[in-house]
Amino acid sequence: MDLGYTHHGEYKVVGGKLVVADLRVEDGVITAASINGDFFLEPDEALEDLNAAIIGLPENVEHSVVREAVTAGLRSDAVMFGFDADAVARVVRRALGHATAWADHSWQVIAPTTLPIAQNVALDEVIARQVAAGTRPPTLRFWDWNDSGVVIGSFQSLRNEVDAQAAAEHSIRVVRRISGGGAMFMEAGNCITYSLYLPGSLVDGMSFADSYPFLDTWVMEALASIGIQAHYKPLNDIATDAGKIGGAAQKRLAGGVVLHHVTMSYDIDAEKMLQVLRIGREKISDKGIASAVKRVDPLKRQAAMSREALIGVMMETFSAKYAAGVGELDAATLESASTLAQEKFLDDAWTARVP
Repeated sequence: MDLGYTHHGEYKVVGGKLVVADLRVEDGVITAASINGDFFLEPDEALEDLNAAIIGLPENVEHSVVREAVTAGLRSDAVMFGFDADAVARVVRRALGHATAWADHSWQVIAPTTLPIAQNVALDEVIARQVAAGTRPPTLRFWDWNDSGVVIGSFQSLRNEVDAQAAAEHSIRVVRRISGGGAMFMEAGNCITYSLYLPGSLVDGMSFADSYPFLDTWVMEALASIGIQAHYKPLNDIATDAGKIGGAAQKRLAGGVVLHHVTMSYDIDAEKMLQVLRIGREKISDKGIASAVKRVDPLKRQAAMSREALIGVMMETFSAKYAAGVGELDAATLESASTLAQEKFLDDAWTARVP
């Protein structure tokens, strides 16, 4: 029977179930709704509550309004398994065209290009602007570098995070990035870093905590394909049963674009890192660093493959999962990043903006 549904959306909850919304919209109002999927819901009659809560909402309804309507509309004994009110709101917004799915976008992957760390940091801002302007599609970029540096979070105190004398002795430059989070200790080949530049519609209605695992589902699959079972440890740590292997940071920028980036430890000189970074023993207690250990190499040990091969697995997984094409760093983009690095990210005023 044709019920005249005019809008369709799907959302797979991270670690949960598929939720589907079929809606009919007339004169700017939802007049019929069918929430369906492979989730579990008790009692059966609660499904009627879900659908009734959505009917009558405006076509331009906000995520929070849908979520609150669903929460208020469910009977007191209703139990949702594998999904929640946020998931319903997300799929309704997708059906209405306000939120998007991965498949709604054409993605590109940029392979590692060896550049100074400051230029890599600047590229995050340059490419994010390009995606916001529509001159570049949503993109995954892997970093590479052959210099040494500490990349601190946007809100970290320079003096509290870095021992300036030790950094100078080891010829390590300090660069402040535009996203929050903690410090990244970077030497050639010691970690794997990538950045995602995406439209905000992909994480519509998601908190930062929810968006981290959602945006990194593909990398968990890549690691699983080589036998590494990784998971998110709230808020932004990536871990295995053996301990932390990496961390994520994010910045939601004007123009509706999101910068999401991750750094994973591959083979780090822990002794040098502890000389340069003012990190208490408590803070690193979950990173697998014992007092006698000279290196932190969780990915190198667990993957049993070269850094380059591991990056290749990640690129292949992302490209296959999201039908991504090959992207490149053109001359104009590189020049913009070089200029921005000199004018901003290598400027002491920016680096020490939080003294």
